[in-house]
Order: sequence, then structure tokens, then C-alpha cells
Amino acid sequence: MKKGLFILAVIFLSSCKSKAVFVDTKTPTTAVNKENILTSEKIIQNHYSNKNEFSTLYIRASAKYKHEDDSQSVSAEVKIKKDEKILVSIRVLGITMAKALITPNEVNYYEKINGTYFKGNYEGLSQWLGTDLDFNKIQNMLIGQPIDDLTSGNYSFTETDRLYKLNALEDKTEKSFSFEAEKFLLKKQEIIQPDKERSFEVSYPNFQDFVSGIFPTSLTINAFQKKEKTTIIIDYNSKTFNEDLSFPYNVPDGYDRIFIK
Repeated sequence: MKKGLFILAVIFLSSCKSKAVFVDTKTPTTAVNKENILTSEKIIQNHYSNKNEFSTLYIRASAKYKHEDDSQSVSAEVKIKKDEKILVSIRVLGITMAKALITPNEVNYYEKINGTYFKGNYEGLSQWLGTDLDFNKIQNMLIGQPIDDLTSGNYSFTETDRLYKLNALEDKTEKSFSFEAEKFLLKKQEIIQPDKERSFEVSYPNFQDFVSGIFPTSLTINAFQKKEKTTIIIDYNSKTFNEDLSFPYNVPDGYDRIFIK
């Protein structure tokens, strides 16, 4: 599980922070007319009405990874060509230690410490990691969107801690998505598998308003596997939109391929 979570850490690193106006999500206010009845469908509609328009996104970030007694701080560079590909570069002291190139059909990854690389589809990787994984889930998580398409599911909702929380149960898997009440921005998403003693949550403390939309300024990932816990805290340092980006990815000579069974 530790190796799997390390690969998740590499895949999931991203960015953002600058002088733009912040959206304060710590003290939400009522966002709907009292004459209206708030439903899960209305919450979903309000969330997706937030602008999120870009062709490419370039992110610089700093991240902290902690698993049991193992901890590490790294810098990350993330390039996203929306709905097509994501390139993640992990650096320590300015040296590239790992890269991941992710497309809708394939995951490619290499890391220097052990001189290994992975090339494969999402099916085998999902089975190995113990959680469903695809391109859209990764992209959505990085930009502060629900990992699932909420318009295609059935959800109940509760109001707790001044947040609107959507809940669903699918094949012994509990899912929840919590939104602040002012702009219905996503504050937390959780996946819990009680029978496997496994859970995964991503939280977004604050957001920042750009011309291209509203995006998180940081994110925190907590993954629990029985008694083990992995935490990844990612601070978004800078972000640029709609530039021409290159996506260079080449596995160095002599690396050993990892095969997932």
C-alpha cells in the first residue's frame, strides 16, 4: 500500500497562490432565496454554474508527503491540457526525481530513486491501488472539482458545520461531497470503504478567483488504509492559463519496468 500511495502522491501533486482576490470560504453565508426549497439537485446545479474555462493550465507547487515515519518536502510542476493530458514533474533541490504523464487512456510514470517506470492503463492501476482511478478523476481533483459527475448520481444531502453535504452509497462504498454555502464551492470530497478499512479524502481550505474561473489555493489529501495514514499537503504557488505548453516525457535509459498484476 505504501508504494501505491507514493505513486498516488506523484500523480496528484499540483499548485497556486498570487495577488488575485481570494474567495473567503471560511464563513459561508446563505446563498439561496428562503422561498426556494434547497435540494441536492439545486446544490449540484449551483456548483456547476461556477465558471471553469481554460484550455491549458500551468501550475507550480510545493508539497509535503507524510506516511508513518516517512516524510518529504518536494516541489512540483503540473501542466494540464484540459481533457487531454497531464504532466507532473516532481523535484527535490531542483533535480527532477519523478515524472508522470497521464492521458485518458494511459498512465506513464518513472522515478529515479529505484530507477523504475510504469506504463499501463487505469484498470490494472486501480486494482493495485484499491480505488477506481481515471483521467477525469485526477484532473477534477487538481482543479477543485468533484471526482465524480454529480449530475449522473443520486444523492441525499444534509447541512452540517455550515456546509451542504451530498451523500451516496454505491456497492459498499460511501461517497460524500461538501460545499460551502456562498458559491457552492467544493470544500471536501470523501470516499470510504468500511469493509476494507480504507478511506480517501481531499479538502480545499480556500479558493482564488481568476478570469478563467475559481480554483483552489491548496489541497490536502488524507488516505487511510487500516491503521496506516498518508497525508499530502499541496500549496499552489503560481498558476497561468491558456498558454502554449510542451509535455516532454522520456524514460531514462536503463530503468526497469514495473508490471502490475
